[in-house]
Amino acid sequence: MKRNELEKGSKKMLNAWAFYDWANSVYSLVISSAVFPIFYGALFRLYDVESVRVFGLDLERGVLISYVSSAAFVVIALATPMVSGIADYLGNKRFFLKFFCYLGALSCIGLYWFSLDYIYLSLLFYFGGLVGSWMSIAIYNSYLPDVAHKEQQDRISAKGFSMGYVGSVLLLVVNLAMVMKPDLFGIEGSPDQPAEMIAMRYSFITVGVWWMLFSQYTFWYLPKGNKKEGSRKEIFLGGFNELKKVRAEIKQLRFLKKYLVAFFIYSMAVQTILLIAAYFGEQEINWGGDTERTVGLIVSILLIQLVAIIGSVITGRLAERYNNISLLVVINAIWMLLCIYAFFVETPNEFYIAAGFVGLVMGSIQTLSRSTYSQNLPNTEDTTSYFSFYEVAEKIGIVIGTFLYGYIAQVTGSMRSAALFLGVFFLIGAILLRRLRKAIQNP
Repeated sequence: MKRNELEKGSKKMLNAWAFYDWANSVYSLVISSAVFPIFYGALFRLYDVESVRVFGLDLERGVLISYVSSAAFVVIALATPMVSGIADYLGNKRFFLKFFCYLGALSCIGLYWFSLDYIYLSLLFYFGGLVGSWMSIAIYNSYLPDVAHKEQQDRISAKGFSMGYVGSVLLLVVNLAMVMKPDLFGIEGSPDQPAEMIAMRYSFITVGVWWMLFSQYTFWYLPKGNKKEGSRKEIFLGGFNELKKVRAEIKQLRFLKKYLVAFFIYSMAVQTILLIAAYFGEQEINWGGDTERTVGLIVSILLIQLVAIIGSVITGRLAERYNNISLLVVINAIWMLLCIYAFFVETPNEFYIAAGFVGLVMGSIQTLSRSTYSQNLPNTEDTTSYFSFYEVAEKIGIVIGTFLYGYIAQVTGSMRSAALFLGVFFLIGAILLRRLRKAIQNP
């Protein structure tokens, strides 16, 4: 059956949509969470420095990556509505999904040449990977109500996350073998570059190739998108105008309005933690040595992913029995306790415990947040604009979260204080969600 013959809700279309998580999630795991943070810290230790001068400032490595991440999400937040407007005008979301997929994948391959001697170019590759990954996921998310009926969305959303966890873990296991046993892969080091670090560089290439290769299945079966009528003059500003229109409509939707406020606050903390956690573990935990640090961090990330598979599946089942908002209240409370716990974590075993709980609630909060929003959209074919609003809210939150994290870490000299600060956002999120739950029960 050709892609243009597939109907909304068909098994093949749903599987094709979910499969992009399999393709894309290797970026989130290998680049954002595991191998790149280890490589990044090892590179600074190889040069025997703790900070680097960038943009006229001497920045410690953790603060630098936090600020660069914040800048990337400024671009993502601004680009999302613009791309939305262009995609609506052309009626071809699939083209933009491909474009940002390739941008991110090629940037990952570019990380092979990451060096402190060429720090600006190196950070540009990191920047491009973030933009490509998050922009493509924004477009991918907007497809959910296009390909799945409301009663299918919880299950297929959870399936997407689960497939992403499984695929990314498989590649990470290969990368781990390359890093720990580079000789088995014919990787030889040099006085200036240990074999383990060369293996990490090769792992960046595997991410880019995996991402581009497996996304082809998704590209083949997903529909192009819905074309909107309108003036060509509105092509660039149309997305921003649509956001204003969506914002005005959401103000009239009592539940969605209050939900988005809570989502904005707790998502600010969730996404910041997912971006920064590995750098926290690399810098703040007493691993004992470089080898122990590498093994410990990758084991921690694997633990998170494996537990997240279970957490995501359980969430899909629980959502069939319990109210999504009630589940989100509990999950926010767990996240808050984890932030408090992180302030005191020092040993590898303590870090492993934290990693296990993070995995349990990581997939849960993402799955429920996405499906809850999708289920409560008004009846409209303009799903791109509504999901653009959702994505922009999330990205603005990340800009604030990553900047505050970096600033607090820079001022206090401790990433622990910054982690503790993020717990406040989960507390506020839980309170707002609890009020929303009461409003549902007592309209």
